[in-house]
Parts: sequence; structure tokens; C-alpha cells
Amino acid sequence: MSATLQRRPWWLGLAVIVIGAIWLQQGYALPDASGYGGVGPGAFVMLVGLVLILLGLALMAQIARGDSFEPQEAESAEAGAKPSRQALAFAAAGAGVPLLTMQSLGFPLTAMLAFTLVTHAFGSRRLVLDAVIGLVLGVICWMGFSWLGVTLGGALPLAGW
Repeated sequence: MSATLQRRPWWLGLAVIVIGAIWLQQGYALPDASGYGGVGPGAFVMLVGLVLILLGLALMAQIARGDSFEPQEAESAEAGAKPSRQALAFAAAGAGVPLLTMQSLGFPLTAMLAFTLVTHAFGSRRLVLDAVIGLVLGVICWMGFSWLGVTLGGALPLAGW
């Protein structure tokens, strides 16, 4: 086996396929109760799993062709730059904040906090603007789900709403 074949990141394509298979299996394991429009809760999860499997297969095809995975000029990424632990921490906090605040703060404020933390992780330094955008998106999502009959809890539990 040549050295070029050994250096290809086959594990990356396989990992995406395995993650997709897990999503597909877990979506299939959800109860078959129909929700809005006759679609059960597992339909979206299974769709994501299927798309992940297809993307994993496409990635494996790119790896087999020998495509390089170097940053492109349009990505404005520096190949030798070290990963930012601070950015990772902010993104992880943005992903984890709903677990801690959804019950007490409600969906709109939780969405605002998560959005603000993730945008900060991606380099935005406009804290107030990001918070306003996150709050508006959170209110729109909360209202949309409420209109569909999906209960996300109160809009602002601390105020009794």
C-alpha cells in the first residue's frame, strides 16, 4: 500500500456514516405517534441520519479520489493557525446553555443567550446586536411553535408568562 493511501483520512468519512446510522436508528426507535401534518417525531431525526450517511459516502468518494482538504482562499482560514480554546469554550457554552436555563428563563431568553455565545465564538464582538437578534429569533420560533400547538413552556417563566 502506498504512503498516499495511508495518509488519507478514511476515518473521517466512516465517522460521519456511523453518526448518521446512529441518528437513523434513534429516529426509528422514537414512538410512531403522528404530530402536526401526520409526521411523527422521528421523521426529522431519520432525515438527518439519512443525509449524514449520504454526506459520509460523498466524503468517502472525495477521499478515494484523492481530493485534498486544505483551506481554500475563500475560507480565509490560516492552515497553520492553532485552534482557539476560548472560541471552543464559548461555542460549547452556547450549546449547553439550554440544558441549564430553558426551565427557568424560557425559550426566547435561552435562545438569546445561546445565539450570543455562539456568535461570540465565531468572532462577533457586537454583543448587544447579537443579543437582540437572538431574542427576536427566539420569540419568532417560540411563537411559531406555539401556533403549531407545540408547547415549549412559558415565554418568560420568571414573569409568569
